[in-house]
Amino acid sequence: MELQKMNGHSKDNGFDGLDGLAEHDEFLPHKAGVKKENHFTDFEGKTSFGMSIFNLSNAIMGSGILGLAFAMANTGIILFLMLLVSIALLSAYSIHLLLKSAGVVGIRAYEQLGNRAFGIPGKILAGCVISVHNIGAMSSYLFIVKSELPLVIQAFLSKQGNTGEWYLNGNYLIIIVSVAIILPLALMKQLGYLGYTSGFSLCCMVFFVISVIFKKFNIPCPLVDQPQNNFTSDNVIKHMNVTDDFCEPKMFTTNSQTAYTIPILAFAFVCHPEVLPIYTELRDATKKRMQNIANVSILAMFVMYLITALFGYLTFFGAVESELLHTYSQVDPLDGLMLCVRLAVLVAVTLTVPVVLFPIRRAMLQMFFPDKPFNWPVHIGITLCLLFVVNLLVIFVPTIRDIFGFIGATTAPSLIFILPAIFYIRIIPEDQEPLKSRPKIQAACFAALGVVFMIMSLSFIIIDWVTGESRSGGGH
Repeated sequence: MELQKMNGHSKDNGFDGLDGLAEHDEFLPHKAGVKKENHFTDFEGKTSFGMSIFNLSNAIMGSGILGLAFAMANTGIILFLMLLVSIALLSAYSIHLLLKSAGVVGIRAYEQLGNRAFGIPGKILAGCVISVHNIGAMSSYLFIVKSELPLVIQAFLSKQGNTGEWYLNGNYLIIIVSVAIILPLALMKQLGYLGYTSGFSLCCMVFFVISVIFKKFNIPCPLVDQPQNNFTSDNVIKHMNVTDDFCEPKMFTTNSQTAYTIPILAFAFVCHPEVLPIYTELRDATKKRMQNIANVSILAMFVMYLITALFGYLTFFGAVESELLHTYSQVDPLDGLMLCVRLAVLVAVTLTVPVVLFPIRRAMLQMFFPDKPFNWPVHIGITLCLLFVVNLLVIFVPTIRDIFGFIGATTAPSLIFILPAIFYIRIIPEDQEPLKSRPKIQAACFAALGVVFMIMSLSFIIIDWVTGESRSGGGH
């Protein structure tokens, strides 16, 4: 079986036949004549093509979309477009490396790819990187809920300030949201069931994008000393240096902030921990079919990212802040449309948390219970523990964003660039692709690019800490 697996049969684009048998072997002791039991990863995929696109798109769509207009303001439209296209193509290539490695050895688990490539250390490395990165993502989403939801409730109730009621306390609100919304969705046995909520989450973000387009034609430029909706000029953005060409879009521009926007864009398409779980549950799963899902999802998010960045930038130009919604609230804090948009973004972020939680739970199952059948108590226990830990972090660690910003600067390049490339180099047999073949040289260069991004990101974060400034325009 091992010989068949490493020979020509591995060139099959599908995930069936001998590749399918190879996957089954990964979860068994290699004993002759022993019939294989069904394990938690072994079931027939039932998730449709469309639902898989919703889930992967939702995994891609992060809070970083709120910082893309700021990124465009510091690069110019053309340079931003070039960078966004490059990152989208690199992300699609990265997923190709993952899927090809998975197809060759018949494995649809990131941690098991690490095990095949480097043994137990590779398995633990992959599991830890996925867990830490996704816990950081979950924390960032719940931080948005903690900070924004009280303000939205306060605005809808027409309160001038936080008067101390429990429903305006962000700590209470994230616990309620976690228990009432996130936990029931996170307890789903299969990721495919979240396709409906992922679709609704994407609809909320589409509403956000449409509103950004609408606001472009309703907010004048420049904003200085131009009261909006009966608000005095004190409520209007004033901290700009307005010049004659202030309201003209820049095609190319560089400044002290430009280099900081590159990591923002680099991490805009992080979805790699979710790719293999979605592949596992895909109906009629083949490598080509999953790659098409990835390509459609990346293209859809590319369009949404570009529209948001472009119209957000063309609304505020150099006055755009690192968090786009905050810029709108500076113009009119009680704008009804933007309050609805903020609520929609909160819904979208909340519904993304269960999708992000799935790969962490899967990683823990792979690391601690690799040969166990599906078990509801274990499934529920891991879910409760993860939500409990994330809530504790968000409530009691005020600087958690900086901590996970630092960790994310290492885990994100690892997931996008480094791990898929080195797994590919190690897993693809040399008789199929020699070490000096073009695909493996490309993969090695891809891993090196990840190291460059990691060094850049860490350098910028350290500079931010030393100077006491925050230049990042959002994260995934």
